[in-house]
Amino acid sequence: MADPTVLAIQNIKGPFAAIIANGADYTYAAGTITDGDTFVCTGREILLAKNDNVAAKTITIVSVDDETNRAENIAAYSIGASEFAVFGIGLTNSKGWKSTAGTIRITVEHADVKVAVLRLPAGYP
Repeated sequence: MADPTVLAIQNIKGPFAAIIANGADYTYAAGTITDGDTFVCTGREILLAKNDNVAAKTITIVSVDDETNRAENIAAYSIGASEFAVFGIGLTNSKGWKSTAGTIRITVEHADVKVAVLRLPAGYP
């Protein structure tokens, strides 16, 4: 098994930042089926997922053991056809999700599940 694909973090503009044309846009990347995807987290990230398939597809967020050795993936979370899902700051800032390397790992059932990682500006949670 190869290493997971590293997802690009997309920074959200702060409330007083200058926003030019297309400056608030973000993009999705096709999820990686076999080896998964990963991103470095600071606790200010939001994971977005959308399903571009005509049938429901799944995403799994891989957990790590917490301080009491508990691990519980968000396993095969189903996203309906043309639906969206969001996983928030409580996930990326909580024990049991971030690896010792400071990363979160996800896998998708199908490449039609697209993902984006948005990071809140410094000073937010």
